[in-house]
Amino acid sequence: MNETILVTGGCGFIGSNFVLDWFGTTQTPLINLDKLTYAANPLTLAPLQSKPGYSFVHGDICDREQVTRLLYDKQPRAILHFAAESHVDRSIVGPEDFIQTNINGTFTLLEATRSYLKTMSAAEHARFRFLHVSTDEVYGTLRPEDPAFREDTAYAPNSPYAASKAASDHLVRAYVHTYKVPAIITNCSNNYGPYQFPEKLIPLMIESALAGKPLPVYGDGQQVRDWLYVNDHCAALRLVLEKGAPGETYNVGGSNERANLTIVRTICALLDELSPQGAPHARLISFVQDRAGHDRRYAINAEKIKRELGWQPSVSVEQGLRKTVEWYLANREWVRGVTSGDYLKWLETNYATRGAVCAE
Repeated sequence: MNETILVTGGCGFIGSNFVLDWFGTTQTPLINLDKLTYAANPLTLAPLQSKPGYSFVHGDICDREQVTRLLYDKQPRAILHFAAESHVDRSIVGPEDFIQTNINGTFTLLEATRSYLKTMSAAEHARFRFLHVSTDEVYGTLRPEDPAFREDTAYAPNSPYAASKAASDHLVRAYVHTYKVPAIITNCSNNYGPYQFPEKLIPLMIESALAGKPLPVYGDGQQVRDWLYVNDHCAALRLVLEKGAPGETYNVGGSNERANLTIVRTICALLDELSPQGAPHARLISFVQDRAGHDRRYAINAEKIKRELGWQPSVSVEQGLRKTVEWYLANREWVRGVTSGDYLKWLETNYATRGAVCAE
């Protein structure tokens, strides 16, 4: 075992922000295993392609042979498991991919890890960590008067996506207790920030408003979410990796509950200020039929991670939204690439062979 860590799904939204953040704070080697599905953009991490210590592996967490070989060859001291299908709307239309990746993929990764652990000394086993990054959606929905989700809140997933993540959480927990895999689970609230694929609420509203398109809001728009700026989440994950206790769950929340309609109106106001052509952008807001099984409210109680590990969010939702809108306005080329498919052409040129390891 060496100092290397393995990240799955490192070309996705949270994963890529974590990888960039990682190399902004340390030179510890990191391997990024990613299948490069539609929402993964390798261009995000292109600046790291020649960076010492960064390796990219094109592969699938469901490929047991590849994952096992990677663990045995590279001997990482930790796995950070981001790889997942994550869009609720897509899970309603086509749940099968969510079952395959989120449940079967996690199972395959755990089985490969269990095998890898058998090669370790007692000291190496004690040091190893498997950090499973999950979601607050596993807890279901809250009424306005309900207390925020705690780590001991009963699971009650209401969408195929949430159910697949709940199942993967339960698998991780079972492997801790049955096979002594030193794993930790984090359940986070809604992430937002740079490099998010524009199917999620905040980048979708930014891009639609800039194009003068309608801004569709589900139902009455009063669904409440706890918004977590992605860089705050990355800081929490680094802390959990280094100080978190195996077998524990830590809720990571932004302490920023806002209704979806409030978020959309704030984005419109920021665009009116920062990109006034087409203002007032709020005129584009339209209300559409609510999503099937739409959870009314999520809220995270993050007292445990604050109390035990000393983490708390540093970016308010107002600060974070301004940072996010400014980033999307300043990075039109990234948006164009991820929405036009140019990044797939770049992928064919740079990572033509499946399983190739680059920038070692």
